[in-house]
Amino acid sequence: MATKVEGIFKPLRDGILVRNMDFGGHKTPGGIIVLSDDGKVGGIHPRWGEVVAVGNEQQDVSAGQYVLVAHGRWSRGFELNGETVRTVDPKDVLGIQNEEPASTIFKPTSGHQTRAYEGKVSVGKMEV
Repeated sequence: MATKVEGIFKPLRDGILVRNMDFGGHKTPGGIIVLSDDGKVGGIHPRWGEVVAVGNEQQDVSAGQYVLVAHGRWSRGFELNGETVRTVDPKDVLGIQNEEPASTIFKPTSGHQTRAYEGKVSVGKMEV
């Protein structure tokens, strides 16, 4: 059961509260459920979040801005006044911008990608 909070939530010290973090899972209009890639190799990347509130000591970020948060460096979501929000440690913020970011800035991959090898590959004493 998720934690539900009603009312005003103010992060402590220099904490940051965000919403609208995209984890990729969604349901198509035809009813097909596309699972989130979060936690899989292709889903390991930073995520954008819209700042809802900041603590009294926060001087770099203000409500309404968007922050790019290092992968996995956000809290579990909880429900605040009917929407899912997460807390973020300011040390894990990679960047800040005033405009809403593009919805897809990262292309999922199956790990580190390099250009295709166009020759033979030696595996031990065997060439393939």
